[in-house]
Amino acid sequence: MEHDADILIVGGGLNGPALALALARGGLKVAVVDARPASARADAGFDGRAYALALASVRVMQALDVWPALRDSAQPILGIRASQGHAGQGASPLMLGFDAAEIEEGVMGQMVEDRHLYAAFLAAVNEEPRIALHSGATVIDQRAEAAGMQVSLADGRELRARLLVGCDGRDSAVARRAGIKRWGWEYGQTALVCAIEHDLPHAGIAHQFFMPPGPLAILPLPGNRSSIVWSERSDTAAAVNALDDAQYLEVLRPRFGSFLGEISLAGARFAYPLRLTVAEAFVGPRLALVGDAAHGVHPIAGQGLNLGLRDVAALAEVLIEAARRGEDIAAPDVLERYQEWRRFDVVRLALGMDAVNTLFSNGNPLLEAARGLGLGAVNALPALRRHFIREAAGLNASEPRLMQGELV
Repeated sequence: MEHDADILIVGGGLNGPALALALARGGLKVAVVDARPASARADAGFDGRAYALALASVRVMQALDVWPALRDSAQPILGIRASQGHAGQGASPLMLGFDAAEIEEGVMGQMVEDRHLYAAFLAAVNEEPRIALHSGATVIDQRAEAAGMQVSLADGRELRARLLVGCDGRDSAVARRAGIKRWGWEYGQTALVCAIEHDLPHAGIAHQFFMPPGPLAILPLPGNRSSIVWSERSDTAAAVNALDDAQYLEVLRPRFGSFLGEISLAGARFAYPLRLTVAEAFVGPRLALVGDAAHGVHPIAGQGLNLGLRDVAALAEVLIEAARRGEDIAAPDVLERYQEWRRFDVVRLALGMDAVNTLFSNGNPLLEAARGLGLGAVNALPALRRHFIREAAGLNASEPRLMQGELV
């Protein structure tokens, strides 16, 4: 089979371009098929969506030479505060707090808006001669053959590669066509996502406020702005999302509190039903899954993109090293190395976040008291605090070289 690329990536959101850059920098030829036109993804309008990049994920951006384009628009995360309470009643005095000064690596992470992140990836992809971007193209079929994978596009074109990688989200058509099933469950919660402006500075502190219906994350953005990820029971969330902006803010204010002064909306509002979904296999015949195509987790710790970038770093390292040894990069034993590297970490974090959400998203007074004592106990134990700080910064996992800031 004559190949158009070594690796064909389906999905051009964030993980797809990151993987393409990592593989191309390792000498492999890559094609990216993205159903959305690049112009639509690169719209410069601020829509309120942002990502909390752990320190290890920032190192990925640095290694791929994407970070210089993001540095001036990023907001360093200088601390994290976790507390529990009820809307309109404020937080419990038993709070868990982490500060960047407690680790040697500097800041704990960076907040970056979606629009800046994709634009930086798109510019880097367009400058990389080993990457061919097929923007606005849809895959309708895929066929694994002895020498490679053949993909059919809706416009009639056929593309061939040694390996197909699905980066096409939680409802991955790549995984579905390969017969890969998923496990998981609905949370009965919906995430309301927006950005707000506030009167007072946030000092680079990220807040996680646990309430009985679900957690509220307040994540710092440049200037006096913050990104909101507000988890509510789905029926309540649907009613709130149907309100106009003024009414929406009236519901948000007692949950948000007054510690940052008066608040107002700064961009569009979004709503995402929450569920846990994990692919039963991360690999198949001449195929691998990355990011949300492999796993979708609760946003309670903001780990979705960070988990995806760990996949990117691990798969890139496995494939580049296999190619340099002269192996077939899509051989079952090669792909199994990637699956073994990532599945335990993914399942551990997915079930861990599920357990935290289950424990904190209820109003049981006995559990509330126990939770408060638990937060206070962790806050008082330096060794345990350091473990959680490093976990939040993405420094406790078995790190591929890319997550240490090194190209393979």
